[in-house]
Amino acid sequence: MRFRRRTSLSAALALLVAACSAGPAGETAPAKPRLGLFSTLPIYWGEGDVAALIDSGAEPDWVRVELESRYDLVPLDTLEPDALAGIDRVILAQPRALAPSENVSFDQWLAAGGEALIFADPMLTRHSEYPIGDRRRPQDVVLLSPLFDHWGLELTFDETQPGEERVLPVAGLPVPVRLHGRFVRNDSGAEERTCTTHDEGLVARCAVGQGTALVLADAALLDWDGSAPVPERRKDALQALLGGFGARESLPRD
Repeated sequence: MRFRRRTSLSAALALLVAACSAGPAGETAPAKPRLGLFSTLPIYWGEGDVAALIDSGAEPDWVRVELESRYDLVPLDTLEPDALAGIDRVILAQPRALAPSENVSFDQWLAAGGEALIFADPMLTRHSEYPIGDRRRPQDVVLLSPLFDHWGLELTFDETQPGEERVLPVAGLPVPVRLHGRFVRNDSGAEERTCTTHDEGLVARCAVGQGTALVLADAALLDWDGSAPVPERRKDALQALLGGFGARESLPRD
C-alpha cells in the first residue's frame, strides 16, 4: 500500500509541476533531462507522513531544490527494470539494501549506458526524528556490499577518525564529510567493471560496461540543519558532482 500511495502522489505532483510550467497560450518550458532518485534520506518527501507534508506546505529539502534546478526529478521506490526504464541518470543517496534482483537490474542498467552518482555512508550522521529500528528512519549503515564486490570495491571505515564535520578535497572540490568511509580495490570485479579510487579512497569512479558510477563514501554533503541559509559552497559542491554525469574519463588514481 505504501508503494502505491507514493506512486500515485508522484504522478499527481508531476502533473502539477507540468501545469505550472506552462506559459502563455499553453507554451511549456523546455523539458529537463530526467534524474531518478533512490534514497532513504528525506530529500524528496521530507520526514514524516507524505500526505501531511504536502498539506502543511513545508519548504522542500534544499537538495531537492538543487536537483530540480536542472533535472526532472523522478522518485524511485525500486531499482527493478520497469522503474529504471526511460531514465539515463540516477542518484543513490544512502539507499536501502537492494534485493538480489535489484542488484542485477541496476548493474545491467549501468552496463547498458546508465550514469549514477552514489552516496554510500558507512556511518550516517544525519539527524532523524525516528529512533533506531524505525523503518521510517534513514539507513544508518549503507548495505551495498554485493554491488561493490561485483565492481571490485570494498568500503572500509576508520573508527579512530574525528567525529566533527570536516572539509576534504574530492576531485579538487571542497566537500564536507563526517565519519566517512574509504574505498579499497579488491580486484574481484568482472573485467568489464573497472573501478579506480581517488582522494585516498574517499571517492571511486567505476566504468561498468557502457555506463559510469561515481561513488562517494559519505553522505554528509546532503545534510543541513537549522534555519540558516545553506552555504553556497555546499550547493556548489553538489552541483559540481552532478556535473560529473557523462564524464567517462578517469580521474588520476592515488
